[in-house]
Amino acid sequence: MNASSSAAVPSGHGPLLSASREVPASTRSGYAMLLVLLALIILTPFAVLSLAARGSVFLAGVAGWTGAILFVATLAGFYMLQPNQSVAITLFGAYRGTDRAAGLRWVWPWLRRIKISVRANNMVSEKLKVNDLRGNPIEIAAQIVWRVTDTAQALFDVEDYKAFVVVQTEAAVRAIGSRYAYDDLEHREEVTLRGNHEVVNSELREALIARLVVAGITVDECGLTHLAYAPEIAGAMLRRQQAQAVVAARQKLVEGAVGMVEMALDQLSQKNVVELDDERRAAMVSNLMVVLCGERETQPVVNAGSLYQ
Repeated sequence: MNASSSAAVPSGHGPLLSASREVPASTRSGYAMLLVLLALIILTPFAVLSLAARGSVFLAGVAGWTGAILFVATLAGFYMLQPNQSVAITLFGAYRGTDRAAGLRWVWPWLRRIKISVRANNMVSEKLKVNDLRGNPIEIAAQIVWRVTDTAQALFDVEDYKAFVVVQTEAAVRAIGSRYAYDDLEHREEVTLRGNHEVVNSELREALIARLVVAGITVDECGLTHLAYAPEIAGAMLRRQQAQAVVAARQKLVEGAVGMVEMALDQLSQKNVVELDDERRAAMVSNLMVVLCGERETQPVVNAGSLYQ
């Protein structure tokens, strides 16, 4: 049975590529064929000796050669599969199915067997330099866990499915890196590469699955393993982040200091500790703000006179 289906995959402006589909192969248990091999070992010499004893030398030779040919042909049909391994069977270039049964297996020796693993594979892409959504050059790399789900597509629909995974992974990583900004520097509440790992990784996985489906490959897991500004702007972006952090910290500090000054003035007025006119209130606010917001320890100054002198 040929596994080519009516489904087609676009291939540029040329003719459509017929997509292969995996089907079970018609194979046999190797343990049963061991019994056949043992029977040939026992029966062939017995037949040759019996015919030779009757004087039929020609028939004895025919029986001997026939038994030897059957023995070699049977022996050549054995192969072994480990768990999560498979064998694609072809006959003169035509796909005849895939055997996924683990253990000792047997198939007609004139059928070609192509082993292909269906185990999970781990790959880490090279560090790629791309421009993010803002045009900033960044370095990005990803790790993916992939496996073959359709052996017919992996073998017959692409030239080299492992190289295909590498190229398509790089293309997907470049696309995802240019689709989002590295960081939300302007606080726009947008999805970024650094701040929204789950969203970015999920979208990268969907993009990879869509790109690799033509090769019968799926992606179980993926994620960014390296994300950084390119060396030529890394220093400038670091200073910008530090400046923003300083501004944000100052803002929080001033907000807290204003609240403390307001609370102090309210309590002084409510408890009638001291009567403050506008000038004294302004002086106290200034002194308190200096004490609360200053980076260095304040030195007390004792005023022996009056505020108005």
